[in-house]
Amino acid sequence: MSLREKLAAFKANFESGGPPYNAPAFIHDIMHRATDELIASGAADRAKQVGDAAPAFKLDDADGNTVSSDALLAQGPLIVTFYRGVWCPYCNLDLQALQEALLSFRDLGANLVAISPQSPPNSRRSMRENNVTFPILSDPRNEIAAAFGLRFTVPDYLQDLYKNRFNTDLATINGDASWTLPMPARFLIGQDGVIAYAEVNPDYTNRPNPEELLPALETIGRHSATATQAR
Repeated sequence: MSLREKLAAFKANFESGGPPYNAPAFIHDIMHRATDELIASGAADRAKQVGDAAPAFKLDDADGNTVSSDALLAQGPLIVTFYRGVWCPYCNLDLQALQEALLSFRDLGANLVAISPQSPPNSRRSMRENNVTFPILSDPRNEIAAAFGLRFTVPDYLQDLYKNRFNTDLATINGDASWTLPMPARFLIGQDGVIAYAEVNPDYTNRPNPEELLPALETIGRHSATATQAR
């Protein structure tokens, strides 16, 4: 089953009121309202796109080691995925699918990192529970997400739902009282620092299959090989 299919199946079960969430209809209305408002804001259209220069970053991984995008790009192309946190089941399915595709990415010379506003202990939990071996980096206050054009503030009514219905307090999980999140996004950055693939979706229940970026990654590889031969 593809990632898109798994996400659709989870959403159908969740919105049917099935276990383990057993969520009543009014909850879905609130969540749909927040997603619809984010879509209507046009925020995704203002995010970084193919052909844009990718913002550089230095962020700590789950063990407190600093990871530099410049250092990773010196090794090859870089895939960067932004996700909300370990508390989000859609994000966890996304991480699992990326892990399954990791060997294909590495065979084409690419590194992969995930970026989330959550604290390093929660990133360690993400890695453990999803059997992830690629780095998960902590982005305090979503500053790198903002540089990519992804940061938004969770509306008050959705904050209330998360805290009081799902026991999900982002101020505690992220160590930041701003209640901001990144729109889920996936970027492929070439060694020249230019974005070769970009997918940003304000609807967090929709994510592309990881394999959808392979054509762009293969194109980068061919261009790199040609440039090397020309030297």
